[in-house]
Amino acid sequence: MVETGVPKALFLFIVNCFEEISVQGLAEALRVLVFIRIPLAEAKIFLQEYNDQIIKSLIWVLGCEFKPQVMVKSHAVLALKTMIQAASSGLLERLEPPFFEMITGVLKQTTTVSQQGMNAALHALVITCPWGRNRLMMVESGAVSALIELELGSPEKRTTELILGILFHLCCCADGRAEFLSHKGGLAVVTKRIMKVSPTADDRAVFILSLISKFVATNSVLEEMVEVGTVTKLCMMLQVDSTAPYLKEKARGILRSHTDEWRKFPCIDKTFHKVY
Repeated sequence: MVETGVPKALFLFIVNCFEEISVQGLAEALRVLVFIRIPLAEAKIFLQEYNDQIIKSLIWVLGCEFKPQVMVKSHAVLALKTMIQAASSGLLERLEPPFFEMITGVLKQTTTVSQQGMNAALHALVITCPWGRNRLMMVESGAVSALIELELGSPEKRTTELILGILFHLCCCADGRAEFLSHKGGLAVVTKRIMKVSPTADDRAVFILSLISKFVATNSVLEEMVEVGTVTKLCMMLQVDSTAPYLKEKARGILRSHTDEWRKFPCIDKTFHKVY
């Protein structure tokens, strides 16, 4: 199918549906497109010829109503992930707010998007979040809250790794950190995932906590880190042999930077002070 130009024909059909605001045949086109597994080389060629029209078209699909919703939107997100993987850095730098608004919307639709589709949406954010402009648009679209809510649902391991990876990037900017801390479950869920999921999740979680402790360590934030068990969990990391040396150093740095404040809390076991 790839050799006969089927992917390009399907891309053009989807773009045409977008331009004519027609959904007739769209669900089937998306199903076939995902089934044949679009080669990245083919996707790159199409993007070079037609710029970002296919991305705009797939974003439009995510805003349409279909029956059944789950398969159509999941297929659209999977196709979108492939196009984002194939996109040039120049195109990724030119993404507009509607892209992030729709992807964030997908994260909130746990009942209308499959797990595979959800991970595809997260992959799209991972690919696009290294650019500061994109991170700002993600934050403005409500991505931080959506990611935390998704993680509070205790998803599978790979989903958690993706979520924490994106949250790390978003917490690299002041607005992202503010949104993270404004959610009552942010610090708690990141803390809970440490030493519970995978080394990759540990890495992202500790780096998130490092950013928070470095840039927004107010009295209330430090108190919350005690209340949700962050301090205890970081101390535990130092005592476990399986923790990577660089993560132990990062955890130790967080603990040392606020030792005086945390010593004031009687709920912190005195033996933990000896650890760092």
